[in-house]
Amino acid sequence: MEQETKFIRILGRVATVLAVLMYVSYIPQIMSNLQGNYGNPVQPLVAAVNCTFWCVYAYFKKNRDWPVFWANFPGIFFGIFAFITALH
Repeated sequence: MEQETKFIRILGRVATVLAVLMYVSYIPQIMSNLQGNYGNPVQPLVAAVNCTFWCVYAYFKKNRDWPVFWANFPGIFFGIFAFITALH
């Protein structure tokens, strides 16, 4: 049982890091948008809304789910910023 708990804890941390990296990958799109090479604004907006819902869910659970919260938190800001910069 302890080994399963340790595995789940490690898995949660790795998944959190990967999710943060996924949203940090918006930086090249944001830079392109700022240079006038606009990307489609729909996907980052949907990602930001999705991340907002996951953060609210994780925060308001009886036992807060911090890996889910922190995995999605950056997506709110990177998604909104990518959306705004993609508007032309």
